[in-house]
Amino acid sequence: METAATLRHALTAEDGGYAVLRLGGLAEKLGPRDARFLRLATAFAAEVAVPFSPFPRWPLWKDIGVKVDKDPGKSSGIGYNAFHMDLVNAIRPPDFTTLLCVRPDPLGGGLSILSNPHAAAARLPEDSRALLAESAYHYGAFFDLHGVGEEYKPFPILDGSDADEGFVRFTAKMLERSVLSRAHADAVRELAAELVRGQVSFTLQAGDYLIVNQRRFLHGREALRIGQESVPTSDRRLLLQLFLRAGAGDGSAA
Repeated sequence: METAATLRHALTAEDGGYAVLRLGGLAEKLGPRDARFLRLATAFAAEVAVPFSPFPRWPLWKDIGVKVDKDPGKSSGIGYNAFHMDLVNAIRPPDFTTLLCVRPDPLGGGLSILSNPHAAAARLPEDSRALLAESAYHYGAFFDLHGVGEEYKPFPILDGSDADEGFVRFTAKMLERSVLSRAHADAVRELAAELVRGQVSFTLQAGDYLIVNQRRFLHGREALRIGQESVPTSDRRLLLQLFLRAGAGDGSAA
C-alpha cells in the first residue's frame, strides 16, 4: 500500500516525525464522527502501529472539545497549550499520538504546534543538557491507566538516547505544577524557549488527521481566539485523539 509506506516513511525517516493525512473529502461524505469514517481513520493508523487506549474508562477515540471554564492551558481549555509529550510520566508512553480534527476553531485560532526536542536540546549549552539528563523531574497524576507501564518518577528529560530509541520527556507545565530546584527549572525554561524557536505551526481543518511520533516531536496548541463563550458548544473546536503502540522490536516504526 503506497500511502501506508509513504506515511511510515514520513513518521520514522531521519528527518521525519509527523504527518497530516487530508481526509476532508471522506469526512464530508461520511461525517467526521460516522463509525465508517472512524474505522477508515483507525485503519490508516494501524498501518503505522497498534491502536490502543491507555484510559479504560474512555473509548478508543477520546474527545478533546472546548470547555470555557476549564484550566486554559489544558487540552480542552481555551488558552495556550504548551509543548509536551502525552503520558510523560509513564514508563512506556504511547509511541505515537494522533489527533483527528472534527471541527477547527470557528473563530480561527487554535493552531497546532510541533517542535523537534532533540534539535532543541542540541542547541543548549552542555551544563543545561547535563541538568536535563538528571532524574530530577516529575509531573502529573498517575492512576487508572492501561498499557503504559508503571509511573516514572522522578525521570530525566534527556536520557541520552537517539531519536529512534528514547523519549525527550518534556512538558512545559512542569514549571507551573512541579517543585523543581532553580537550576533544573532554568534548564527547563531554556529548552522550552528553544522548542518555541524551532516550532512549526498549522491549522488542522475538518478531516485532517495528525499523527506524531512522540520519540521525534513534541506537540501543543496556540490559544483559541477570544470569544469562545459566544460559540455554541456544538460548534466549538473538536478533536478526537487516538494513541498507537509500536510493535515489539520495531522501535518507533510498526
